[in-house]
Amino acid sequence: MIYLDYSANTPADENVLKRFVEIEQQFIGNPNSHHAAGEAARCEMMKITDSIAAQLGVEPSEIIYTSGASESNNLAIKGIARASRHIGKHIISTALEHSSVSGCLTFLQEQGYEIDLVDIQQDGTVSLEHLAELMRKDTVLVAVCAVDSELGTVQPIRKIAEIVKQYPQCRIHVDATQAVGKTDLCFEGVDTLSISPHKFYGLNGCGLLFKRKGLIIEPLIHGGVSTTIYRSGTPALALAASTEVALKRVLSAQNENIAAVQKSNAFLKKALSAYPKVRFNSPQNAVPHILNLSVTGTRGSAFQQALDKHGVCVSVKSACSVENTPSRAVFAVSRDRKNALASWRISLSHLTTQDELEEFLKIFEICYKEVTS
Repeated sequence: MIYLDYSANTPADENVLKRFVEIEQQFIGNPNSHHAAGEAARCEMMKITDSIAAQLGVEPSEIIYTSGASESNNLAIKGIARASRHIGKHIISTALEHSSVSGCLTFLQEQGYEIDLVDIQQDGTVSLEHLAELMRKDTVLVAVCAVDSELGTVQPIRKIAEIVKQYPQCRIHVDATQAVGKTDLCFEGVDTLSISPHKFYGLNGCGLLFKRKGLIIEPLIHGGVSTTIYRSGTPALALAASTEVALKRVLSAQNENIAAVQKSNAFLKKALSAYPKVRFNSPQNAVPHILNLSVTGTRGSAFQQALDKHGVCVSVKSACSVENTPSRAVFAVSRDRKNALASWRISLSHLTTQDELEEFLKIFEICYKEVTS
């Protein structure tokens, strides 16, 4: 098997797994319990949270543990919208968002909220001019991804924040799921930000939401105080510990890993450029980990299935997207529905080997002839 779908999921780092097991076996108490075992678990949870906050450059009180980025996005978007409904019901987002964001917006729209999507430029970034035009006094939220999961586009978060800060009642939510370890995170001017460890060699079933100190949001899960009043439930100490290790390892090796992925990306683009029907959709400013392309005249799902028969794992859109529909991200950039239907995504890692890339190209050659003949 050749795995080229690291943006959907990454293998858990051995050190992450080891840390999870150690903590799970060492601390048997509920961190919420008022006895010696609970106190020991609670103290360890605080140490872990302090470490995670230090790595991100935020305060420990600004960390909320969740089950993953989908919950984090739901908590932030719905929580801000509900807490701000007395101010207004206008929200701005983009066509590039993950389904856990766009699904929230559809839900809120059905509740009477007004949703506007900012224009996307040919380089995949949001139009700052259009964003400024869309902003209103009753705009309560701007939701934008830091890195698009399908194209790999890096959004200008600081510039977006400069526009939004002119409206003190408006908040910014950033889905940074695809950003950790691939580009520097920006918390400047950001009110909430989502992170999911399984995207950077951590475990599934856990996530983080940064919530700026002092910001009031409405919880999704009620039931009493836990590590925060904004998310009830028994704190998952071992999952938090595994997240700490995953974050530390990916951030410490970020520059080295990016350099390795850039090399792989350049190798693939050069080889695939030789095929006349191949069209690259990822813009120049995309993170090298994501390479979106189309084979003209062929549905992306058909090419993905052809590769899968030969043991190559790639994705058509993000893993959580609706099947047999055009890529919203690719369509937003190309304005070409057929091209959006033909698109698919290769996502790379520093774990990707040269042998894997060369074998992939041999299989690509076979599939290209099969589906374009």
